[in-house]
Amino acid sequence: MAAIFFFFLLLLPLSTATIAVTEAKSSANPFTEKAALIRYWNRKVSNNLPHPSFIVSKLTPLSAVDASIFSTIAAVDPSNLSTHLDSFCASAALLCSSYLTPSLSTHPADSDFTKYENRNFTNYGNEAAGGLSSFKNYSDGLNVPFDTFRRYGRNSAGHDDSFSFYSPDGNVVTANFTSYGTSTAGGIDKFTSYDHSSNVPDLGFTNYAAEGNGRAAGFSLYSGDTNSGGQSFSGYGKIGNGVITAFASYGNNSNVIGSRFGNYGEDGNVNNNTFASYGDNGNVPENSFRSYGSGTNGGTDKFTSYRDQSNVGDDSFASYEKGGNDATAEFSKYGKSFNQGSDVFNGYGEGSGNDHINFKSYFGDNTTFKSYAKSGIDFKSYHNSSSSPISTSAVMRPGMNQWVEPGKFFRESSLKKGTVMPMPDIRDRMPPRSFLPRSIAGKIPFSAADVVRIFKIPQDAAMAKAVYSTVGDCERSPSRGESKRCAASAEDMIDFAVSVLGSDVAVKSTKNTDGSNENILIGEVKGLNGGKVTSSVSCHQSLFPYLVYYCHSVPLVRVYEAEIMAVDSKIKINQGIAICHIDTSDWSPTHGAFVALGPGPGKIEVCHWIFEGDMTWTIADRL
Repeated sequence: MAAIFFFFLLLLPLSTATIAVTEAKSSANPFTEKAALIRYWNRKVSNNLPHPSFIVSKLTPLSAVDASIFSTIAAVDPSNLSTHLDSFCASAALLCSSYLTPSLSTHPADSDFTKYENRNFTNYGNEAAGGLSSFKNYSDGLNVPFDTFRRYGRNSAGHDDSFSFYSPDGNVVTANFTSYGTSTAGGIDKFTSYDHSSNVPDLGFTNYAAEGNGRAAGFSLYSGDTNSGGQSFSGYGKIGNGVITAFASYGNNSNVIGSRFGNYGEDGNVNNNTFASYGDNGNVPENSFRSYGSGTNGGTDKFTSYRDQSNVGDDSFASYEKGGNDATAEFSKYGKSFNQGSDVFNGYGEGSGNDHINFKSYFGDNTTFKSYAKSGIDFKSYHNSSSSPISTSAVMRPGMNQWVEPGKFFRESSLKKGTVMPMPDIRDRMPPRSFLPRSIAGKIPFSAADVVRIFKIPQDAAMAKAVYSTVGDCERSPSRGESKRCAASAEDMIDFAVSVLGSDVAVKSTKNTDGSNENILIGEVKGLNGGKVTSSVSCHQSLFPYLVYYCHSVPLVRVYEAEIMAVDSKIKINQGIAICHIDTSDWSPTHGAFVALGPGPGKIEVCHWIFEGDMTWTIADRL
């Protein structure tokens, strides 16, 4: 009877809009895909070592019946999975975009969107008169929130919008404010604590407040403590009249954040923009002000305490304030970075009439002023550590100003009992997902365009960029002596590890994240395989709708297990896995390991911890 029922399920019509999905059972159930994978593991690996929970927890929760249904759909045409995406993503525990819901186009004068998530506000609030829309605690802690505010609030008068604590702690955040507030009169926009502590924010303010009249926007505590990502203010405030914008504490304490201000404030009239405490304490912040303020009449731009105490940082002011009239730009306490980056002022203030551009207490060694205005510019208290005059051809030498997180790389001699050392942030910042079984993953083309289409990922979303980046990394040719494979299923990963190391293998990872961003005390240390130089296969997560690991062979290494203790209490808090690369001769001279440790490729060994979410396969250790 069970066989007849199973055969009947396979004959269900593929055109049905939804698929009944059975409840996933535990791995003890022999009819789950997880149980089938464990049996596959036992056949491929010759020892009887336990299967670590850090990898078992990532195996698919699909039942055998559900897996067979979705495999059949994909076999006919993988594009058909799009028709059943909701049930597929939910039952397989995948990372899927909440593709756009119908737009909320009508509203009362006052709206409260507390604890909303992933909504479409296209054409919302158009021609509103007065009132307040509040987006407080919106998209809190979500994975891949995708919000769109296209054509929001056009032609409104005196309507206020508040984005307070919007999208905090998000993963792969995408927000699109295209044509937001166009042709508005008056009103205030407040972006307070927006995208705080998010991972990979991708935000677009295209044609925001264009042709506005007297509208004020405040970006306070915006994108603080974010990791990576990019923000675009293209055509922001264009042809505006009396627009006021304040960026206070923007992008502070962020890691590798890029902001682009293209055609910002162009042809504006008496606009006032303030960048106070912008990018402070950031790591490699990159900002581009292209055609910023061009053709403006009057108005003031202030860059106060901009990029203070940041690491590196590259800013480009191309055609900034070009062709303006009677505008004022002031760079006060600008770029006082602890590790200097580079600034390029190309076509700055050129062709302007009666502009006033002041560099007061401006700090910078790597600054290029090319084709800038010959009058109206005052360099007062301009700080340059060299005794030479301002350079017109300064360049930033690659690798000279790179910053590396303390403890990210260390020498093998640190792995001994009693050593106190910093531990980097080893937390897994990737959103949770599961492997797909090979019977399904193998039928989905490993093509960025196909994956984006099948999983209905918006082309302008950060997730789409991540998919293209992952496929690009996987298609890259291996380095000399390296074997690599992008494992789109757990079966793929096991096969690759066995092909490199043989069937007697074990998989290791650091037990937890305790000790991250703190000083730790090293306890007992054990070298695997007797501490001999060996080979391993390291696997690193990639960002994809389902789990994909970038796995590569690592020859000439020593792998260690080390007790990690609290410095004060001497209590064990973690069990760390560290890998030491003995041969670094093929590494780049600008690799972060040599910035942190010196002296260069082939001259030292380099060690690092295996982070949460990553793993290394080794030849099984024999007691």
